[in-house]
Amino acid sequence: MVVLDATVVNVALPSAQKALGFSDDQRQWIITAYSLAFGSMLLLGGKISDIFGRKWTFVGGLSGFAIASAIGGASGSFAMLTGARALQGLFGALLAPAALSLLTTTFVDAKERGKAFGIYGAIAGSGASVGMLLGGVLTEALDWRAVMYVNLVLAVVAGAGGIALLRNEAAERKPRIDLAGTLTVSGGLFALVFGLSNAETHGWSDAVTIAMLAAAGVLLALFVWLQARVSNPLLPLRVLADRNRAASLLSIAFASVSMFGAFLFVTYYLQQNLGYSPIMTGVAFLPMTVVVMLSATLATTKLAPRFGPRVLVSSGMALGAVAMLYLTGLSVHSSYATAIFPVLIGLGVALGLVFAPAMNTGTLGVRPEDAGVASAGVNTSQQVGGAVGTALLSTLAASATTGFLAGSAATPAAQAAAAVHGYTTAFGWSAAIFAIGAIVAAALYTRGVPRVAPGAEPAAALR
Repeated sequence: MVVLDATVVNVALPSAQKALGFSDDQRQWIITAYSLAFGSMLLLGGKISDIFGRKWTFVGGLSGFAIASAIGGASGSFAMLTGARALQGLFGALLAPAALSLLTTTFVDAKERGKAFGIYGAIAGSGASVGMLLGGVLTEALDWRAVMYVNLVLAVVAGAGGIALLRNEAAERKPRIDLAGTLTVSGGLFALVFGLSNAETHGWSDAVTIAMLAAAGVLLALFVWLQARVSNPLLPLRVLADRNRAASLLSIAFASVSMFGAFLFVTYYLQQNLGYSPIMTGVAFLPMTVVVMLSATLATTKLAPRFGPRVLVSSGMALGAVAMLYLTGLSVHSSYATAIFPVLIGLGVALGLVFAPAMNTGTLGVRPEDAGVASAGVNTSQQVGGAVGTALLSTLAASATTGFLAGSAATPAAQAAAAVHGYTTAFGWSAAIFAIGAIVAAALYTRGVPRVAPGAEPAAALR
């Protein structure tokens, strides 16, 4: 639900805009409202699950997400739809860390944990493309409101399973929530996501962009300073002190930056240059989705126990860099079969090698009382990475397109060539980011398979 809703609404936006009568300038807020609420509240959501118990935080997040989705589906105005999307993000910030920390506390056997995180990593790596396909199918077959209402079905199934199968494990001693830490990190993440979203539409030199990014830097630095000095920190710094966990968070962030850029510009190319419909665009991404699922499961069940995350994550990053570099050769008249399909297969393998092992290692061996905030850290890396990738690569592509057209007649052929030049510029930067991620992963991860000290893993959370 959480990963799908980051993209499932995108395809339905033109239909929603026509039905509710809002402007092009307002349209971005349907996306931004979700990402702002989600990204800024993740760490608090993780802490709540640690204090009050993961089962009921999970069920509460599901219920709230479903109610917000129902409000969104019934929206009769732009303000109502935007508010519903913000509520989705808010409850998603409860749901996402609770779900990942439940995996951490439920699957304690190494083999079973590998399977569970393989599936989870496959969803994280392919959810965006599945969201585009599902959004296209629901919008064309039913109505734009169906992309909101589909969450009700998912919530009922997941909620029933959670209530029946999970055991709630709340902290025996309820510490006070770190109010100063909550305000600084929530404000800092809000400013960061808002600044990046504003950069996408108004540019990096815009006064609002600069002010928000500066505020984000100050608030997040203050948050880290506070966490080292309060008795019950929102994010205990011991969670970040583990070398493999820090490597995992950075790897997820780097991969998310490049992945979202790839999805965005490949989607533009398929629809604007090859004339694909929304449904056909989603179908075009299916090979990658299948490969992500296979490679993620294989990575955590067969390869990780033998080689460890250092080899897998750095190799996945390197393969991602090669795939994106291949896309820099795209032309106006390239075909899906020769220019896009091989890249999607390569990216599927790459993302499976990166996300599943990194998410597994990022929550491995964490204390039971820190499982929620560690899981929130993983989700925050993915969310902020996606926001950075969308804003940064969109800005670079737009600048390259404008520069290509400078001094020449804006004929349809020239505009098409300029657009592709913008895409290939973004793909080149994505390749560079993947390559930097490969170096970081190789440098930070320890050699071999990480070991967990006896008794460090929490007890299983299943009944």
